[in-house]
Amino acid sequence: MADRPHQNSAETQSTRAPRSPHQNHSINITFTSSTTSAFLRKLKDHAPNSSQLIGLLSLLISGSILLLLAGLTVTATVLGFIVFTPLILFTSPIWFPIGAFLFVVTAGFVSLCGFGVALVAGLSWIYRYFRGMHPPGSDRFDYARSRIYDTASHVKDYATQYGGYLQSKVKDAAPGA
Repeated sequence: MADRPHQNSAETQSTRAPRSPHQNHSINITFTSSTTSAFLRKLKDHAPNSSQLIGLLSLLISGSILLLLAGLTVTATVLGFIVFTPLILFTSPIWFPIGAFLFVVTAGFVSLCGFGVALVAGLSWIYRYFRGMHPPGSDRFDYARSRIYDTASHVKDYATQYGGYLQSKVKDAAPGA
């Protein structure tokens, strides 16, 4: 209050013009009505059609039904655990060996199926390769085969060149041999 200059209340009232209480509202009403009509026009332009409303309604109904079914499922599961937990605990010495056996059998069966599929895929690849159908990866296989052949021929040439040298060294070490 100390920073503001002190004004007399009589001076303040005399400098202001008298206002009508409805003066500002008429301007706002005109402005609001034009804004409202523009808003309603835009709303009407973006309003969903009947097929969109039917789709939204069916989405809401099916979502509600699925939510209800999920709730019933969770409730039934919890009640089932409450009822059957004592029975499971009393019979667990029987269930554990049976469960372990079923796990081993199932794991073996799944492994056998996986190995069978791998075997069939491998045999199919080999068949297509030897029939000249160029299966995926055959170019890499050919490259590896040529590298092995080249290496083997280099080793053979090296052994042929230096084979006599090694034979002479063996005779020097064991003259009677």
